[in-house]
Amino acid sequence: MRTQSSATDLIPIAVTAPREPRNLGTAQAALGVVAFSLTFPATAWGLESFGPWSLVAVRSALAALVAGGCLLALRVRLPERRHLPGLAVVAAGVVLGFPMLTTLALRTSTTAHAAVVVGLLPLTTAACSALRTGSRSSRRFWLAALAGAAAVLAFTVAQSGGALTAADGFLFAALLVCAAGYTEGGRLARVLPGWQVIGWALVLCLPLSVPAAALALAYEPVHLTGHGTAGVLWVALGSQFLGLVVWYRGMAAVGIPRASQLQLAQPLLTLVWSALLLGEHLTAAAPLTALAVLVCIAVTQRS
Repeated sequence: MRTQSSATDLIPIAVTAPREPRNLGTAQAALGVVAFSLTFPATAWGLESFGPWSLVAVRSALAALVAGGCLLALRVRLPERRHLPGLAVVAAGVVLGFPMLTTLALRTSTTAHAAVVVGLLPLTTAACSALRTGSRSSRRFWLAALAGAAAVLAFTVAQSGGALTAADGFLFAALLVCAAGYTEGGRLARVLPGWQVIGWALVLCLPLSVPAAALALAYEPVHLTGHGTAGVLWVALGSQFLGLVVWYRGMAAVGIPRASQLQLAQPLLTLVWSALLLGEHLTAAAPLTALAVLVCIAVTQRS
């Protein structure tokens, strides 16, 4: 016997993720920046125990297993088909592309030099967002963003002696794929919870990351140390999963261009961690650059 459908049964309902208050969103994006700032030092530690290919594959597989466990435990529905292309961009950019390219770069580059890519990432992400979403920011926003990027570039290039290395190609390629992944992830985080965005992106990579990890571990020698173990655990769980969870939530709350400018502080934080954890030399120019960057961040947040 057929039952009569009500009018509401015939109306598609658009479900969107709840929006965070702006101050909370800024705080979450800032926590993501702190988590990301430890990525390069942790990667340098991980390379003490793992080869570059096995480190990238293992970090992706570990993060995917944790994310998949969370999705299963909370019985989260599969993402809609219309979200799959965006999730594929996130997976290609921030799950596979950026970790692989920066890890290859860090074989021959110091973390100080690699921080150049992060100095350019906020500007690239804002530009990518403008192209992808059609969003427009004020002239003051772009001037402050360019000034902050210039200050970070000048400082990090001075730290590395002004020399370009063979790793720069990897770094600039990582810059482009990461900006695309951030932009698409921030867009998806407006309709999906941020942790589900990165969670499904990680799970999508499992068919690649698990066989790649097994193959890489068979060919690259592994010498486990305390630093190496801590490094791979942080890049897998801190940078690859938890950091991206709060980062995407923050971008959804305050907007991709505004959140991306918080990353102007990331290279300076990375240099501090590099000095504390890796013993790399930090010059007296750091406080002056930090002050200039903080001023630029304040301007972008008010624009």
